Amino acid sequence: MALTFAVGTAAVSSVSTRECVSAAACHEDTVKLALTGVWLGQATVLVLGALSMGAEYGTGTVRTTLTAIPRRATVLTSKAAVLAAATGIAAGAAILASLATARWILPGNGFTPEAGYPLLSLTDTPTLRAALGSTLCLILIALLGLGLAVLLRDSAAAITMGLGALYVVPLMSDLLGSPTWKDRLERWAPIPAGLAIRATKDLARLPIGPWPGLGVLAAYALGVLLVGGAIFTRRDA
Repeated sequence: MALTFAVGTAAVSSVSTRECVSAAACHEDTVKLALTGVWLGQATVLVLGALSMGAEYGTGTVRTTLTAIPRRATVLTSKAAVLAAATGIAAGAAILASLATARWILPGNGFTPEAGYPLLSLTDTPTLRAALGSTLCLILIALLGLGLAVLLRDSAAAITMGLGALYVVPLMSDLLGSPTWKDRLERWAPIPAGLAIRATKDLARLPIGPWPGLGVLAAYALGVLLVGGAIFTRRDA
């Protein structure tokens, strides 16, 4: 919550219309700007997801868990449900706080209704979609961490692989000289696609739309979780 809120507030505070020819010429997506903190908050929820299962493998307490609850599908479903609920509450609170603070800061930086930047409000459909979608995005990333931990049975390996997906793959898309491959990565890699949900302006220019992008992330997260769960039910602890 703190990281997501702090980074979002810092981003909003650092941008003003003074850097543009006119306020309207900035074309800033103020909602996406306010939700910049999701980019860093995703790392913390990934680690939380990985530790929620990987820590049991590290300490050996997974054997105690499975002795108490032999049905492994029940164990994994329960962990996923608790993780999703905890992440959803924390993410929702951080995102609402980020948007509320941005609503207060942005007019002072020149992003006023008169300049074509309405005050941020959840009554605005694109803003509501971005807020709800960003919360779902963080939940899916936490579940991705859980799935990796179940699959790899090691917290460090799950966190390393997960952080690579979060940050290395998007960096590769920026470093690639080929516009075709850059476009493909931004469409089909989990994080560039998933984070498209924050956008509220110029959607036609995005490599992938907000909801389809979140669907790509969901496919990765739930796919890894299902594969990990299938292996989890069949192998020794």
